[in-house]
Formats: sequence, structure tokens, C-alpha cells
Amino acid sequence: MKVSPQVAMTLRQIMLMNFGFFGIQYSFGLQQTAINPIFSFLNPDPSILPYLNMAGPVTGLIVQPLIGAMSDRTWIPGLGRRRPYFLIGAIGCSLCLFLYPHVTALWMAVLLLWLLDISNNTAMEPFRAFIADTVPEHQQSTGFLMQSVFTGLGITLANISLYLLQQVGWLNQTSAAGIPYWVFGSFYIGAVCSIGSVLVTVLSTPEHEPSPEEMAAIKAQPSGPVHAIKDIGIAIKEMPTPLWQLASVYLFQWYALFVYWQYISHSIVQSVWHSTSADKAAYEQAVAWTGLVNGFYNVVTFISAFGLMWMTRRYAAKYVHAFAVTLAALALLAIPHITDKYLMFAPMIGFGIGWASMMGVPFMIVVHSIPKERYGVYMGIVNMMIVIPMFIETVTFSWIYKTFLGANPSNAMIFAGVFLVIAASLTVMIKTSNKPVGVSENA
Repeated sequence: MKVSPQVAMTLRQIMLMNFGFFGIQYSFGLQQTAINPIFSFLNPDPSILPYLNMAGPVTGLIVQPLIGAMSDRTWIPGLGRRRPYFLIGAIGCSLCLFLYPHVTALWMAVLLLWLLDISNNTAMEPFRAFIADTVPEHQQSTGFLMQSVFTGLGITLANISLYLLQQVGWLNQTSAAGIPYWVFGSFYIGAVCSIGSVLVTVLSTPEHEPSPEEMAAIKAQPSGPVHAIKDIGIAIKEMPTPLWQLASVYLFQWYALFVYWQYISHSIVQSVWHSTSADKAAYEQAVAWTGLVNGFYNVVTFISAFGLMWMTRRYAAKYVHAFAVTLAALALLAIPHITDKYLMFAPMIGFGIGWASMMGVPFMIVVHSIPKERYGVYMGIVNMMIVIPMFIETVTFSWIYKTFLGANPSNAMIFAGVFLVIAASLTVMIKTSNKPVGVSENA
């Protein structure tokens, strides 16, 4: 399919087209920091947390490639190819965030998490293809890493809101289900941010209208989820080698991150408060501090994304990513040994740089291996590579945690750090360009 001519975009245009990522990542930040504590307020055994978190990997595995393939075949006059999915996902996300704090039982929390993840995946998946469709090749590093900027900003504000609202005395009262009212406030803010930021992107950034030939090609393709599933299968069969190699990196990288998100508050309550999640008072303090720590690493993400833009113009993207993931690995290895809550911010510098890279640089590594007319389906498949390790983690780590790690959250952090070291090592082995973004191999 012929791609519409692209002209250079201003920084303001690139920021506006990515602004919807802010609200999506605000929601994701609440999931990172608040969902597992909400589960804990509802009194499950900590060892079953991986099972309760199956919504993320399962919905991502199904929804993201499906939405990617369907968006390749979509054109709605006035909305375009990717933007309809932004809107549908953001509306669902806002509704789920508004309802989430009102849960009164564990099954309700799990059900709403599934619906929230479906909505988040619907809104988030087309953003990668949106960049590849719209931004000229020499500006794609800025386009992808601008998503890292808004990732850092969204997750930072989500975590800060959790902490600041907890400082309001009357918000420390709890609902009948035991959920503090400061959680309600943060989720309400997230509901507004989700739909509001996506509307900014949808209203400010038109998509390239297909030429008559492109429109004819879109209409000639069979539509619907069944044909999209067939397209996913064909795309996997024809997948370029660099994407298979990225899958091996992601296996270790995202398995490690899922362990981190599930057990960081448990690790902090153990190393800093010398207690466990069974101690409600200590655990609430640890959850609030985890929110600050996560907020801080996302501040680092916000800032370091600009540095990564500079680095990817001077060094090959795979080397930049390997460096950043190594810093994140060192951070996780250090966390269990820190007993002062203020020193807990130090390793988050490395983790924030790693997270900034994870949200943007891998797409730069493989984007030039992907046929332009199949950006949507292949970006969906790349996101499958994210959620498959998470799914594997949900069904394996509970056993690993109890059998090999002594049900010790500090050991879980070390385990995750080792997996990130492996991911960094595999990154440099990806068979792709050794040149910076925008520089040809013959340069």
C-alpha cells in the first residue's frame, strides 16, 4: 500500500499527537501502584497476586494484535484509521477508573481490572502505529520517545496524587470494603485525564487521508475480527528476524517488570519498615512510599527521555536500550539492601532511565524491519511480546516465589534484576542496524 507523503513535523505537533498517551499512562500508573494494594486491602494471600493480575497479559495478548490488525483495515471519514480506537478505549478506561474504588469484594476488583485492561489496550495499541504512519522517518526517534515523556509524566502524576491525597486527613477514612478515600480521589482524577488527553490528540492531529488507490486497497481487504486474526497468523509466519530476536529480549524484560510491580511494596515494607503486608498500618505507609518512589522514577523517565532522543541520534538504538536496561537491572539488585526510605530514591534513577527506554527505543530498533502497510498488526504483535512474558509470570512465579525464593519479596527483586541483565545482553545481539536512527548503513 502506498504511504502518503510525509512532511517534517514541529515539536508541538509531535507533542499533541502523543498527548493522549498521558491519560493512558496515568491509568497505567494507578494500576502499577494502586491495584495490588487494593487487592491487599480486600485481604487475599500475597502469593496469589500473580493470578489476580492475569488480566493484563491475557487482554494484551488478545486485544492489542486484534486492534492493530483491525486498525490497518479501518478508515472512518473525519476520524481516520487509529483515532477511533483511541476514543473507544479512553471512554471505557474512564468509566472503569471511576467505578474501581467502589468495589466491595475481590471478584469485583478482578472483573473491573479485566475491563480496564481491555480499554487501556484498545486505546494504547494504535499509538505506536500512529507514530509510524504519521511521523517522517528522521523524526521517529522523537515521536516514539515523546511517548516515553508522557509515560513519565502520566505515571508520575498518578503516583504523586496517591501520596498527596493520602496526606489529607479525612481522606484516610475507609469505605465499607476497607479502601481508603484517597484512592477514590486518585481514580477520579485518572478518569478525567484519560478521556481528556485522548480528546486533545483526536481533535488536534489529523491522519493522512488515503489516496484513492490506498482507499481501494483498504476496502478490498475483508474486515472483522475473524479476518484480523487470520492476518495476525500470517504476519507472525512472515515476521522479520529482528522481531523474533526482540521477543527473546522481551521475555526476560517484561517478566522482570511484572515481578517488580507486584512485589515492590512488599519488598519496601520488609526492608524499610521491617514488617510484612499483614501489618496493615506499616503496609499502608509502604504503599504510600512506593507511590512516591514510583513517581520519582517516572520523573526520571520524563527527563531522561530527552537524553535518550539525543543518544539515539548518535548511537544505534539497540546499544542505547542495552545500556538503559542494565541501569534498571542494577537498580532492582540494589533495592533489597536499602533500609532508609529516603535512599530508596537513588536506584530509581537507573530504573527510570531503563523505563524511558523500554517505552520507546525497542520500537525504533525494529520499525524499519516492518512493511509500512502493516504497521498496525506488527506493532500489535510487538505488544504481544510484552504480554506473553507477563502471562508466563502469572502462571509460574507464584510457584517460583514459594519454592525457590522462600516467599521473600527481597529475593523477588533480585530475581527480577538478574532477568534484566539477561535482557540487556540479548539486546545487543539483535541483527539490525549498527547506525544511529536516520543514518544509513552506507553513511
